[in-house]
Amino acid sequence: MTAASNTIQIRHQDAHAFVVSLLQASGVPQKNSEIVARGLVQADLRGVESHGINRIPSYLARIRSGVLDPKAEPTVTKVTPVVAQVDGHNGFGFPAAHLGMATAIEMAQTFGIGMVSVKHSNHFGMSAWIVQQAIDAGMMSLVFTNSSPALPVWGGKSQLMGVSPIACGAPGGENSIPFILDMAPSVAARGKIHKALRRGEKIPKDWALDSEGRPADDPAEALKGVMLPMGGPKGSALAIMMDVFSGVLSGSAFAGGVTGPYDTTKPGDVGHFFMAIKPDLFMSLEDFRSRMDVLYQKVVESDKMDGVDRIYFPGEIEQLSEKKRRSEGIPFVEAEIDALNKEADKLKVAKIRVHG
Repeated sequence: MTAASNTIQIRHQDAHAFVVSLLQASGVPQKNSEIVARGLVQADLRGVESHGINRIPSYLARIRSGVLDPKAEPTVTKVTPVVAQVDGHNGFGFPAAHLGMATAIEMAQTFGIGMVSVKHSNHFGMSAWIVQQAIDAGMMSLVFTNSSPALPVWGGKSQLMGVSPIACGAPGGENSIPFILDMAPSVAARGKIHKALRRGEKIPKDWALDSEGRPADDPAEALKGVMLPMGGPKGSALAIMMDVFSGVLSGSAFAGGVTGPYDTTKPGDVGHFFMAIKPDLFMSLEDFRSRMDVLYQKVVESDKMDGVDRIYFPGEIEQLSEKKRRSEGIPFVEAEIDALNKEADKLKVAKIRVHG
């Protein structure tokens, strides 16, 4: 632990191995354990700790309560040559999402585009890891999901819509990085409030309202109330859009019916929507990548407003974080390590290794 930052460094390889051991001890097959671990650790590497391995205790609690099937294997059904549906069978959302995007990519490689709807799934962590899966295959992508009610519709005051992330991506060129957008339709992701609660931190008062409708800086009180949509009615409409594409279309829960990853009373029934698109449908791949280079340079070299030292491309800050954390380790606070090790004790597996 370092005195200055009061954090403990964990190597990403050790975090991955630890998560796999917990999941396998909980009945999750090896292949699926690896997929879940990769998605969670990638979030921590990218600095999105709200969706990293600290999610594991809540996932394991859902397994123990019988509302998430650790052994479930997702299945895929082709609908047309470019459309398919994955049934998650109430297993982890990560394998269902991985299969969904892999299927979309396979169809896009032949037909230029692939679309997959996923039903009866669960939380799949950070959307950016699925976008990255498509980028690694040279594909553009759309990644949608719905989630448990946390956000009021514009003009309302009760939880109805989920803080459901909107994500998409495209490969970069020789002199640029991939475009990766992953954002919530709320002012902040709800996972950031859970992170603040774990760490004993306050939150900004423009993130959420408490149960009485007052701005909340106490994360415990914020979790009793509602998240605030970004841009007022615009954020509310985006949240509804996620429900249309992910819930209504798939046949999964919608309109406030999704169960959250911290709820141990019933299955999640989360829906997702994925699309993979070949970037060279309208021009050569070389031309596409060259145009992405131009876009990147135009964005990052834009004239800066007062007080701004650097302009970043969407996803660039997270990619820089990943590079740093791969070499230096992922920072955790002691309370987070203790919570993870309690799960290790319950399952009689080795505790997480601390860097240095």
